[in-house]
Amino acid sequence: MDKLEKVEMMDKILREFDDLKNSQLSVLKKISKIEADNINLGVSMLEKKLPEMWSNVDSNLSLVTSLEEEFQEYRDKFFKDNNIAALQEESR
Repeated sequence: MDKLEKVEMMDKILREFDDLKNSQLSVLKKISKIEADNINLGVSMLEKKLPEMWSNVDSNLSLVTSLEEEFQEYRDKFFKDNNIAALQEESR
């Protein structure tokens, strides 16, 4: 795999991280909606388990966000160190 292909793959991975973050945010919203609906129901099983579920998903979202930021820095350094901008100009 040449350097341009590597950057393209890194960009694809960054888009996938963004999609993963959006999915995690959607799960958090759904859990919050269930918690709100349960206010009227008062089912203790849900009252006990949903906060733990929310916490686990939130923790995973933090991990995904952190890893995405680290990977973005890695990608940017690779881009700079390998003068990818010049390679992209040559390939046009």
